[in-house]
Amino acid sequence: LSSPSGLTHESHKKDVEQVYLRCSEGSIEWMYPTGALIVNLRPNTSPASYKHLTVCIKPFKDSAGANIYLEKTGELRLLVRDGDRSPSKVYCFGYDQGGLFIEATPQQDISRKITGFQYELMSKGMASDLHTVSAPCRPCSDTEVLLAVCTSDFVIRGSIQDVTNEAEEQESIIHVGVNKLYRQKSKVFQLTGESGNWRGQIKTLLECGVKPGDGDFLFTGRMHFGEARLGCAPRFKDFQRMYKEAKDKGLNPCEIGPD
Repeated sequence: LSSPSGLTHESHKKDVEQVYLRCSEGSIEWMYPTGALIVNLRPNTSPASYKHLTVCIKPFKDSAGANIYLEKTGELRLLVRDGDRSPSKVYCFGYDQGGLFIEATPQQDISRKITGFQYELMSKGMASDLHTVSAPCRPCSDTEVLLAVCTSDFVIRGSIQDVTNEAEEQESIIHVGVNKLYRQKSKVFQLTGESGNWRGQIKTLLECGVKPGDGDFLFTGRMHFGEARLGCAPRFKDFQRMYKEAKDKGLNPCEIGPD
């Protein structure tokens, strides 16, 4: 978390401050913005890998006081306009497309403004999976499911308890009852209540039309800005079949124990 403050530059309102971020994910808050802020993302990876990285930012809901630009060799492209209230909108760009230039907008009272956003650096392949435009709701092939089991941030066997649709954010929240937890990167799925049942929530696009239903599924997916995003989710009996077929042929990419 980086938290520069514009009040320290009150006498130099055109100052440009530089911030260097070494982590692959985090957040930045610019309190009382004045002048401009250059955000330099310098992950602890080889510079040769930078061209394979995608940067995504997600502004805080109450972020205000500055425009956020993508800057490269002096040219600015507006990413987020001050006052844009698109809920949960995520802005992604290739690492090699430029850096972030945040410019404060004129304010009568800067003490009431805080500009902030979360950021994540990820491989371009992972980013395209999360933000794919073409056929985002299509079923996964057997190969895609087996690979998702090996590479996803979470893998669980569970059932759909309920689905909450959020029209404003164009998302559905799947309330999942967990029967078996194979893997989770973050503690999204937790024990709840006296019954000792595991529960959790997974988000997906509203257009996918997910509805509550009977039977178990294998849920896989990625963590994105602290939320579980749905990837491949075949019915569990179908996963058992494809896993057995691949194992019998020696083609399954990793062992998981599907029972």
